[in-house]
Amino acid sequence: MSETDAPAIGAVSWRDLTVPDAAKVRDFYKNVVGWESSGVDMGGYEDFNMMAPGGKAPAAGICHARGSNAKLPPQWLIYITVANADEAAQRCTESGGKVLDGPRDMGGGRFCVIQDPAGAVAALYST
Repeated sequence: MSETDAPAIGAVSWRDLTVPDAAKVRDFYKNVVGWESSGVDMGGYEDFNMMAPGGKAPAAGICHARGSNAKLPPQWLIYITVANADEAAQRCTESGGKVLDGPRDMGGGRFCVIQDPAGAVAALYST
């Protein structure tokens, strides 16, 4: 991805769902909303990119709650692009929120999962 293709700071740049049985939930969304899927090799198991019918660009991910993803909550999680995930995590706690996971490396960048003071959960991602 070039710098011009990179999501803007503050943009919701991804969304995924991490659950114990990703294949079952993948099939649920295929049946309910018509999404198509492609497998993503996770080294011993497969997570899934979900696409709109006939689409090629992933719209979301459905992932197994395994390994480093075992602590992620089983809810749709948005990923918000930030300049620096480590600094944003620190500002989160200083502002009354909680860091639930990370910061840690993922997909060529860094991310963390936070909970705001109202209890809502989101991920922060930086390249």
